[in-house]
Amino acid sequence: MAVQQQAIQTAIPQDIDAEKCVLGAILLDNTHFNAVVEVIRAEDFLLEAHQRIFHLVGEMLDRSQPADIVTITAELRKLQLLDRIGGPTYVASLIDGIPRLVNARHYAAIIREKSVLRALMETAQLMRDSSIRGDRAPEEIVEGAMMRLFQIAEGSVGAGFLSLRDVIHASYPDADALYERGVGGTGLETGFIELDEITMGLHPANLVVIAARPSVGKTSFCLNMCEHISIKSGRTVGFFSLEMSREELALRLLCSEARVNLQQLRRRAISRDEKAKLALAFGALLDARIYIDDTPSISVTEMRAKSRRLKMEHGLDLVIIDHLQLVTGRGRYENRTQEIAAITRQLKGLSKELGIPVIVISQLSRALESRTDKRPQLSDLRESGAIEQDADLVCFLYRDELYQPKEDNRGLAELIVSKNRNGPAGQTVRLAFVAEYTRFENYAAGYF
Repeated sequence: MAVQQQAIQTAIPQDIDAEKCVLGAILLDNTHFNAVVEVIRAEDFLLEAHQRIFHLVGEMLDRSQPADIVTITAELRKLQLLDRIGGPTYVASLIDGIPRLVNARHYAAIIREKSVLRALMETAQLMRDSSIRGDRAPEEIVEGAMMRLFQIAEGSVGAGFLSLRDVIHASYPDADALYERGVGGTGLETGFIELDEITMGLHPANLVVIAARPSVGKTSFCLNMCEHISIKSGRTVGFFSLEMSREELALRLLCSEARVNLQQLRRRAISRDEKAKLALAFGALLDARIYIDDTPSISVTEMRAKSRRLKMEHGLDLVIIDHLQLVTGRGRYENRTQEIAAITRQLKGLSKELGIPVIVISQLSRALESRTDKRPQLSDLRESGAIEQDADLVCFLYRDELYQPKEDNRGLAELIVSKNRNGPAGQTVRLAFVAEYTRFENYAAGYF
């Protein structure tokens, strides 16, 4: 075939025989698909014909249809793809001369290796072309190359199954270690005492959703957790801000930590004592391990690459995303609901891959505005029920004073724990909202 000859002539890393052997093995025995799909994807094949066949086999098996020479040929003919991949003769040739079916996974590993090498060559070529053209700054070229390298690494296959013995020994050397670790909880403390008692902290590999209607204080609440986890506990936090600039976030963090009114600061109408508070907060935040990315319309793939790099360079204990409805999905979706569902699955995957909690802020639908009781419910999560399904912890912020201002609810806020995979749900945490500093505090009787 022309593509194959071109690959050989230009020394592109490839092994067409291995590609044929994998496809042939699958067509002879569909059970081999389960083994090789853990190692390769359709995109790892060099030839487009092989990519199409592998992808089609997967679709047919998903529909519980057998995929052999006859059925795959018929399906390709129905899709008007048979001639493009070389006709029925080429499909039949895939099962000719297969050495041993049991080696299918080994052949798949060869295909994956060649695919990675081609991707590395492409990355190097892109860097070379950009450097020659001189149309991008060196920093941008390096950043783009690092992004592509992380995306290449993203395709790596996970470790697979581990026995329970290995899991327990890796996490807890002995029973005493299990007890000691369980005494103070296993997650990050948020600084909100009642919430930490209910959840035992933010757990690794968990997706946490903080949701509310606009202007209730979602970002402020997450910034307060961010302050405690980074400044008080010395942990590293990555904050993806899709709505506010990094400068705005830094200013809000500064005023919140100093307990200084942001509007007064902008008017230059603060007292000498408040200036001293700002100076102290300034020093604390300079040492805080908080990293902000304000790239608009970012995708989960980009977040994953940037988070992985941050973890490698500085460590990473928590990721916060503000907010879900501004994240873009990669690929084609029939509607926004499907796109949000794909995004939440990817964010859950991100938390598991990095072994850290991921907090995502979410908007709520307007449906609750028509109810007498405006307290949010899981059904109010905007655009997708998949948010509820994928999240390990779902908390709703609610401030009654926004709907019925009264003297006895001034400054009171509720954090409703509607879903808690690791503990009790349906409980409400009372918080104090200090509007002057747009800050949430632990509630105490007589606080105001």
